[in-house]
Amino acid sequence: MEETKTLENFPIRIAVLGNLVALSIYAIGAYILSGMAIWLAAFYLLYCLWAEFSVLKGSCVNCYYYGKVCGLGKGKLCSLLFKPGDPRKFIERQVSWKEIVPDMLVFLFPLAGGIALLVRGFSWLIVAMLVLLALLSFGGNAIVRGLFACKYCKQRELGCPAEKLFGGKSNGD
Repeated sequence: MEETKTLENFPIRIAVLGNLVALSIYAIGAYILSGMAIWLAAFYLLYCLWAEFSVLKGSCVNCYYYGKVCGLGKGKLCSLLFKPGDPRKFIERQVSWKEIVPDMLVFLFPLAGGIALLVRGFSWLIVAMLVLLALLSFGGNAIVRGLFACKYCKQRELGCPAEKLFGGKSNGD
């Protein structure tokens, strides 16, 4: 079995792709929610910003890619905003499904808003936006992470709590 090579720094195009997927999700979500109220779309975008900063401060500061170009483009950004953390904390961290709820809400808030808009009055544009939102949230993220980011990630090799959660591995395995 051939071992996958990890990357010290990811090509910028992979980080850009990952960020384009995320920014597209946020933009589509804000567009959908703006159909209900502009303040709701603004609140959603603030929530997305908070979610990103939470990841930077809670995970990226301790990651192997702190200060480097990671597959999602957050390592360099994190080093501009926060002091480095302890890499052991990244490896030892336990992530449960409960802890990924904030990430899921990035999808669920506009989904709920879109359904509410469709109940008010059917719109093919809203249906298309919801389909695109779902495709990017699940398919786009799966492609970016599965084919480009996680596959070549040195931190995954060292120990990644997300891989343990999604890959079905536990700390003792």
